[in-house]
Amino acid sequence: MKTHVYIYKQLKKIYIISYLKWVKIPVWFKLKVNDVQVGKGLRSNGVPVIDVWDTGKFSIGENFLMNNGKRFNVIGRQQPCYFIVYNNAVLEIGNNVGISGSAFICFKGISIGNNVRIGGNVAVYDTDFHSLNKYHRRDGKLDIANTQSRKVIIEDDVFIGAHSTILKGVTIGEGAIIGAGSVVAKSVPKNEIWAGNPAKFIKSVTY
Repeated sequence: MKTHVYIYKQLKKIYIISYLKWVKIPVWFKLKVNDVQVGKGLRSNGVPVIDVWDTGKFSIGENFLMNNGKRFNVIGRQQPCYFIVYNNAVLEIGNNVGISGSAFICFKGISIGNNVRIGGNVAVYDTDFHSLNKYHRRDGKLDIANTQSRKVIIEDDVFIGAHSTILKGVTIGEGAIIGAGSVVAKSVPKNEIWAGNPAKFIKSVTY
């Protein structure tokens, strides 16, 4: 190996190790000030965006791993993870969950089970954000008052492929797989593969 290549690789290694040690401080601070309940074994590569409103609740189980930003799990469309929990909403993440650059926007409730893997740039929305009535959207108060939100449930051992979007009211059953780039607008039974926009049944999975 050429000398300049070796030096570059060693400097890169030192930088990453130093960064991962330093990054624990802002991650810890964000979890604390947002009153997030966290189990043991949390690992964060990079710094997420966390915003829990006054009466919102956010909890994380044990052995949680998240990749944030352009340096980790580089698969394109890099971003930090987003955890936005509005008043009276509840975001729950189980044990042994891994996510990368994903967004969880919680107006009512999002529940993620154990041993779930969520790929890069996945978005989980439990709300429409706006009323579906065009007249309501002309008035800010009417728009908010008539916006629909319904809980999203992601059960144990689910795998959601990169760049997928999970919409309000959806339950993804235990052991299900969502293909990359899917838009999931209705519930998925357990042990099935769904993919597409809108996501449709592809085949069953045998374990």
